[in-house]
Amino acid sequence: MKFAHIADNHLGYSQYGLYPREEDVFEAFKENIDKIIEERVDFVIHSGDLFEMAKPSPHVLLVFQEALLKLKNANIDVFAIAGNHDIVMRRNTISPQYLSKNLGLKLIDSKNPYYIYKDIFIGGITYHSKPYKDDLINSLKNLSKQAENYERRILLLHQGIDKFLPWQYELELDEIPKNFNYYACGHVHNRIMADFGDGKLAYPGSTEILKKNEVIDYKKNGKGFYLVDISGNIPEIEAIDVKPKREFIVKIIQYPNLDNDISNLKREIKDLDKPPILNLLIEGGNFSKSDVLEVLNNELSDLTLTVKTDFDIVSLRKNNIGTELSHLSANDLLKKYLSEFANEDIDNLAMNLLDKLSKDKIGDGKRIAAKFYKQYFERDI
Repeated sequence: MKFAHIADNHLGYSQYGLYPREEDVFEAFKENIDKIIEERVDFVIHSGDLFEMAKPSPHVLLVFQEALLKLKNANIDVFAIAGNHDIVMRRNTISPQYLSKNLGLKLIDSKNPYYIYKDIFIGGITYHSKPYKDDLINSLKNLSKQAENYERRILLLHQGIDKFLPWQYELELDEIPKNFNYYACGHVHNRIMADFGDGKLAYPGSTEILKKNEVIDYKKNGKGFYLVDISGNIPEIEAIDVKPKREFIVKIIQYPNLDNDISNLKREIKDLDKPPILNLLIEGGNFSKSDVLEVLNNELSDLTLTVKTDFDIVSLRKNNIGTELSHLSANDLLKKYLSEFANEDIDNLAMNLLDKLSKDKIGDGKRIAAKFYKQYFERDI
């Protein structure tokens, strides 16, 4: 008995606002589905963030429904939970996956917390933000009890776990019940596989490179889905790789070697099938930011989809950039940097937190943050 575990497709995501990147995300998803069918799996587990937004466009819905029909025609069932991107953070709302229930999608939610596939218990919980952690813990306990009478048990989660996402987690590893054979997780975009409880805990990662910080993990662990054989006591997991649709190149360039490094980049880009995305960090020496950007634009813009450039702060300060900030107070500095967001809600949150935390009023700070999170993410977007 084998199944495919996939997550975090983020259909509809157009990286850097570029339409070709939206198409790349679609193409990567379609190729993953084709490979899943080639593997002749019995069923598919989807661990959330199928969509980028909770109100996807008709085009996005069509891409998913075409994939779902392919799986249905291959007699492959799909079990899925909603991730944080799939749901509006408001009470009494539903995820867009509901639109595909008549096409065979078996959605796991509070009304249908588990399914039995042959003799396999498949249970799951939709994404819960931190303010609703108590509800999440209670749901985990209930699922654990309901799964006890089954020999093979799968748990679907779309949560950050402290061990794997230290700064943005909603759940601690010790809070997860240990009586499942396979923990099908989503939310973390890097591939992770670990022993846990009675079996294995796994994040298959995103099916495309969605952020610069995913490049290192991709080069080490690949992108795609997991093929899981659950016939034995311990699941056997194989990573099935699907190459992203274009190269995502991250380079550190020393300013004194700028011309030589640009020439090397040109040679590297020349042999690629598609214009790549370049993420460059320029550091070392005294230089003008505007002059460097002009050179990069003239030399590389026609050969790439986009060039994203960062600059080493130390190098810029050597060129007297940023010295105007040295006389500002902490409050003034924070206001200056917050101006980039142009969001009054975030401004007020940050200033209130600075005030409370600087006075060691940790409890007040936690209450302010929790109230903001609840109000901000539960309003209609």
